[in-house]
Amino acid sequence: MKLVVATSNPGKLKELQKYLADLDWELVLKPQELEVEETGDTFLENARLKASEVAIATNNWAIADDSGLQVDALNGAPGVYSARYGANDSERIARLLKELGDETNRDAQFACAIAIARPDGAIALESEGICRGEILHVARGNGGFGYDPVFYVPQKQLTFAEMTTEVKRSISHRGKALAGLLPELEQVKSI
Repeated sequence: MKLVVATSNPGKLKELQKYLADLDWELVLKPQELEVEETGDTFLENARLKASEVAIATNNWAIADDSGLQVDALNGAPGVYSARYGANDSERIARLLKELGDETNRDAQFACAIAIARPDGAIALESEGICRGEILHVARGNGGFGYDPVFYVPQKQLTFAEMTTEVKRSISHRGKALAGLLPELEQVKSI
């Protein structure tokens, strides 16, 4: 069965293919011209919106996620605006570090919500995952993307940008959200 990934990002498609490799789904990117405005106030609202609209537009099952960084001392910012916090990763990190300044409470979390919609747009499955950590004063590591170089996970003593793909996948917010869906996703085919 075909599962349309509600993104134009080939990197996200590859990441999802790795997570869902054991399932018999053909993952494909949404049509490039299909844009869904993220108007939700929460990650889950945005994931539901994207999954539903892409499913209806393509008449296929669709999967969407929305995720971002929530910093305790910034009252959860950047939150659903994580990707729009600057024009690129460097600007987003610079703005985050500037806004945190000398704040001693650097606790933060990455949150991810995933929704899967039927071809008629009805949401069939959803899941959320969180990875707690803290924001460093200086970026470390060359892997990953986004805020990964400043998001430090104390129990691993590494930033997301310093972790191997396997380690990051096992503890990340997206990994946890997907792990919550895997058993149900296999059964979706019979619905």
